[in-house]
Amino acid sequence: MKLSLSVIALSVSAVAAFAPSSMSFVRPGTSLNAEVTTALIKELRGSTGAGMMDCKKALIENDGDMEAATDFLREKGLAKADKKASRVAAEGKIVAATSGDKSVVVEVNCETDFVAKDDNFLGFAQTVADAALGVDDMEALMATDVDGSSIEDTRQAMVNKIGENIQVRRMASRGGDGSTTGSYIHMGKIGVLVELEGGSEQLATDVAMHVAAMSPPYATADEVPADELEKEREILTAQAADSLSPQRSLKRWLKDVSVSTCKKSVLSVKHTSRPTTRLSVNFLRKTMPR
Repeated sequence: MKLSLSVIALSVSAVAAFAPSSMSFVRPGTSLNAEVTTALIKELRGSTGAGMMDCKKALIENDGDMEAATDFLREKGLAKADKKASRVAAEGKIVAATSGDKSVVVEVNCETDFVAKDDNFLGFAQTVADAALGVDDMEALMATDVDGSSIEDTRQAMVNKIGENIQVRRMASRGGDGSTTGSYIHMGKIGVLVELEGGSEQLATDVAMHVAAMSPPYATADEVPADELEKEREILTAQAADSLSPQRSLKRWLKDVSVSTCKKSVLSVKHTSRPTTRLSVNFLRKTMPR
């Protein structure tokens, strides 16, 4: 079996978790009766964190005056998200979605484990995953329209509703070209996507579970770098004096430990009915702070 392994490891800690730089409000003077342009709407949205349509409405209501529009949004309770944006979002879920021959996984973060279990948050996370099936990058994902609102506008509304910083952090996808895909999510914290050329969806799912459990850095023994094996040999040779029995030679012992090292470092998959199956994997690991 020819294997190809691609690994994406996502590590999130309380310190390294998504925490955008704090926003400062910029309120340039704008003359009354000014035209409400896209640039004005974007500027107001950037300073308040409110949704695009809410910003447009606020500017229209206030004749294009940026300061008055900002106050309008605050009075309506639509500018809450900017106050939450600098807070650490270190909890959350990894969610998967599949359509046809394409599968995706996304990571959506919040501040507390309590919100991560909330039905509203979980519903939003699944909506994001479903939307990710039709795009290739985060920018396109956040601009995707779902039920009349973009994912970004929906995120802002969720921040206002739930009261926590919520961020769509990462996405990964596999398939879409006639191949077979499978996914596995472990407790919402580890997500694996597997793409096969040949094989079945069940095999892809089984391999995904194996990857989630073992987290192998390599797909096959041939991919283990020679310098890594040599380093292991040097370490083990230094230990040999206390470990070898009289019946075993150093050369044979080093060969045995080299094989053992490879077995611990590679993805081992047996598939007798389709020996030419090719495999590629996306691996998303979310390590929650203890």
